[in-house]
Amino acid sequence: MTREASCSCGQLTLKVGGEPQRVSVCHCRACQRRTGSVFGAQARFLESQVVQHGQAAIYERQGDSGNGVRCGFCPRCGSTVTLRLEGLDDMVVVPVGAFADSEFPAPGVSVYEARMHPWVSLCGELTHLD
Repeated sequence: MTREASCSCGQLTLKVGGEPQRVSVCHCRACQRRTGSVFGAQARFLESQVVQHGQAAIYERQGDSGNGVRCGFCPRCGSTVTLRLEGLDDMVVVPVGAFADSEFPAPGVSVYEARMHPWVSLCGELTHLD
């Protein structure tokens, strides 16, 4: 199975082989701001599963965990296409929306639920973490 993720303008793309190691939703404030939504949905892949095409600019920040996060985004349209998490150096995290695929696997984990908006309701079997 090969999937393609892309920024909005198509300048920055990823070819991703195989299934994600984990799919999750994150309710932290940084993901809310990054996505402009009430949570972020992302999939973790091994570095060896991902091939990047195009140029990415990098924004570095500290995550709610205290670890560093490097966001790779398109310098033309601003879409975030990759996240790299300190301590998970062999992983590439890709926002699920970058795949624009309604058949993408559902999340199995929901994190930072203490920051979840009270009107959000998630279905399916999830591991719930505050």
